[in-house]
Amino acid sequence: MIEPEPLQQIDRTYVLLGARRLSYFSGCDYFRLASHPEVMAAFEAGARRYGLNVAASRLTTGNHRLYLKLEKRLARFFGAESALVVPTGYVANLIAAQAMAGDFTHALLDEAAHFSLADAARFLGCPLVRFRHRDAGDLARVVRRCGRGAKVLVLTDGMFSRDGSAAPLADYLEVLPKEAVVLVDDAHGAGVLGRTGQGALEHAGVPRQRRLIQTITLSKAFGTYGGAIVGAAAFRQRVLDRSALFMGSTPPPLPVANAALRSITILAADQGLRRRLVRNQCYLKEGLRQAGWPVQMTPGPIASLLPESKNRTARLGQALLAARIYPPLIKYPGSPAQGGFRFAISSEHTREQLDAVIEAVGPGG
Repeated sequence: MIEPEPLQQIDRTYVLLGARRLSYFSGCDYFRLASHPEVMAAFEAGARRYGLNVAASRLTTGNHRLYLKLEKRLARFFGAESALVVPTGYVANLIAAQAMAGDFTHALLDEAAHFSLADAARFLGCPLVRFRHRDAGDLARVVRRCGRGAKVLVLTDGMFSRDGSAAPLADYLEVLPKEAVVLVDDAHGAGVLGRTGQGALEHAGVPRQRRLIQTITLSKAFGTYGGAIVGAAAFRQRVLDRSALFMGSTPPPLPVANAALRSITILAADQGLRRRLVRNQCYLKEGLRQAGWPVQMTPGPIASLLPESKNRTARLGQALLAARIYPPLIKYPGSPAQGGFRFAISSEHTREQLDAVIEAVGPGG
C-alpha cells in the first residue's frame, strides 16, 4: 500500500493538501467535535489537571477515576447497564472476542464486515462462516447448516462505512436461536443512528438485552479517541476476568477521556447537530440521485460513487480537485479494483460545499 500524502485539517470542513485548501469529505468526524471549542478546552484542562498518561494497565495501577466517570456517562448515553473504556474501537472487538473465547461452536460474519471483526473472530476458537451482506434469509440458512444444538455468535457492523447502510438487527434476532449472541461493531452508527444517537440498536428498534453486545469508537461521531464496549454489567466483568488484551493494555490518554466527556454532553444536549447532519446527507444524496448516480438513501451520512472504469475514476478525481474538493477515493474488499469515492458528510458542511460536489461529479449512470 502506498502511503498517502499528509493532510492538515483546518476550518472544520477543509484540509490543506500541499498549499491547496480543499473541501474535505473524508474522515468520519460526523459532527466535527474534534475541533469544537468546548471539546478542545476540556482536552487542555484535562492535560493541566491530570497529565497525559497513566502509564499502566487499568488492572494494575492505571484505573483512574476519570475512566469510571466516562464509562458511567457512556452507559447513560446509550441506555445500557454498563460500559468499559478500551484503547481503540478496533481493539474493542478483539477484547470482546477474547472474553467470549470457547463459548460458541460457530462465528457467523457479514461478508462486508469491518476487518476488525474478522480479526476478532480468530480469538473465538470456532469455525468462521460468512453470510451474505445484510441478508437475514441467508443468515437463517447458515444457522440451519450449523446443525441442531449449535451455539452461534453473529458479527456485524451496525452501520456499514462503505455506504451508510444499517444492519437489519431486528430481522436477525427473529431468525436466530434464542441463545445466539450478536456482536455489533457500531463504530459508525454510535452517535449518528437512532432518534437520540444511541446507534444501530436504537435505529433497528430492538431493546437492549444481554444477547446484544455493542462496541463503539470515540474517534468518529464523538470526535475524540478510544473505544468502548457497551452492554450488560456481567459482560463487563467477563472482560475483566478473561481478556488478556484488556489486562495488558494502557487506556486512552487522560486529556482525551476528559474531552470525550465533554463531547458526549454536547451531542446529548444539542439535537440540532443531528438534524443538520440528516439534512445535509439527504440533500447531497438526493442531488446525486437526480444527477443520475445510483446512490442509496441509506440512514447513515455516507454517499458512495462507484465509477464503472479506471479512466472514469481518474477523470472524476481530477474534476473534484479542479473544484477544490479533496477526492475521497477508497478501496473496499469486493468493490471495483479502481475503488470508489466515499463522501462522509458532516453536520458542518455548508450548502455551497454540498452543491460543489454535485456539480463537480456531473451526470452519473
